[in-house]
Amino acid sequence: MERKILINNLKKATEEIINKAKAKKGEIFVLGGSSSEIQGEKIGSNTDVDLGEILLKEVLKITKKHGLFLAVQGCEHTNRALVIERDCLNKYNLEEVNIIPHRNAGGAFATAAYKDFSDPVMVDKIKGHLGLDIGDSFISMHLKRVVVPVRLEVNNIGKAHLTAARTRPRLIGGDRAKHQ
Repeated sequence: MERKILINNLKKATEEIINKAKAKKGEIFVLGGSSSEIQGEKIGSNTDVDLGEILLKEVLKITKKHGLFLAVQGCEHTNRALVIERDCLNKYNLEEVNIIPHRNAGGAFATAAYKDFSDPVMVDKIKGHLGLDIGDSFISMHLKRVVVPVRLEVNNIGKAHLTAARTRPRLIGGDRAKHQ
């Protein structure tokens, strides 16, 4: 599998979801992924931390460029806890939890994020605004209440299915209410 193609597809998908979601500075971009699925293996069966780090760095560059916070979801062995920067924790008044992701409990992306973030902390709950899910790792549990799927030009990263989502405010009111 050509890593250059993986990187280019992920960069393209990241930019596209940010643009289609009309992401605003300071919002939270949730990334979930399985390096095993990218390689065509069963989720959690062939974690490749090097691949996770290479791909994470590209998403991190793009989210920083757009002024977004990146939240990286770990695997089921960490209860899908997320790695975020302490600035995000403070801005959104989140509660820190005590766990350090690694290859066998956290997965490639969370392990890379914990290593590469400037001041990483872990949280078990977040309400993100948009995100990418590489390999059906179920990031929607970490997005705001009304999740809207976004169709992208890129449908796969390697052999992993790619899903993109944004959120919108809930529509409330009765027959006479107006909405944006």
